[in-house]
Amino acid sequence: MRRREFIVGLSAAAAWPSVGDAQQPRGMRRIGVLMGIGEDDPEAKPRVDALRQGLQERGWKEGQNIQLEYRWTAGDLDRTQRLAREIVDLKPDVIVVHSTPAVNALRQLTNTTPMVFALIADPLGSGFATSLARPGANMTGFMNVDAPMASKWLELIIEIVPKVKRVALIFNPNTSPYQSYLREFEVAAPKIGVQAVATPVVDAGELERAITALGQQPDSALFVVPDVFVQVHRQLIIRLAEQYRLPGIYPYRFFPTSGGLLSYGIDTVGIFRQTASYVDRILKGEKPGDLPVQAPVSFKLIVNLKAARAIGLTIPEAFLLRADEVLE
Repeated sequence: MRRREFIVGLSAAAAWPSVGDAQQPRGMRRIGVLMGIGEDDPEAKPRVDALRQGLQERGWKEGQNIQLEYRWTAGDLDRTQRLAREIVDLKPDVIVVHSTPAVNALRQLTNTTPMVFALIADPLGSGFATSLARPGANMTGFMNVDAPMASKWLELIIEIVPKVKRVALIFNPNTSPYQSYLREFEVAAPKIGVQAVATPVVDAGELERAITALGQQPDSALFVVPDVFVQVHRQLIIRLAEQYRLPGIYPYRFFPTSGGLLSYGIDTVGIFRQTASYVDRILKGEKPGDLPVQAPVSFKLIVNLKAARAIGLTIPEAFLLRADEVLE
């Protein structure tokens, strides 16, 4: 109730309309879309629909004056490299790119094709922009949740589970710009009397072992760095958190809607609708390096009561009253 307010694609071409290698009609603009998630991810269609809608609102209609070429990496680094090359070889007018590994792959291939990134955690630390106001080079875009949010996540988990003594920060060092989150995490944890446990994992096996080990220690909790790796493996994370009765806080709404305990973060689908505004401006002649990188300004608290009951947790009523959405 509201209080306030599909297997990885076996073909490189997406299921949504695309003319692929067909000759591009005169006047048609081509947009490459390199997604860090899989085509079968429940988040895939809403994000693509939001991008399309945002473009249509600005006069860009698929099949009429633009064609969209989709590629889906599903968090696989080797696949990301291959599909990045496919996108660049299409010679698009602009590329929309999601996930830090995908941006890294593309910038190794081109420094001229305009790019708009979406949901990137640390564009400065990753070297994607020289400044937020004037990113320079050939890319700009929309940020993810910024690192200082780590202290807020800690405060929220302690508010609903005061007895927590240690909190694990789970991240994949190969796919995530985790350093800024880890710094904030390690500074904030002692101030509220908990132990910070840096937990790097690079595959599903390490992820399962790490959460299993955490579950053997009483009074533990977890949260995950915003990253494509944890999104691809969210069902495993949620299942293990419930199995070991671990409170978990997550950066995206799709975690609690998938069965996780709670999230505090941004509207990921809305970011893709916003991305269309920069694609439009670039297609009309503006340079990406002159368009400021935009940071999120709106955050929502989502609570899953079923998940709370599954781990024997009672959420305080005052906390629920502050939530933007409570899932029964």
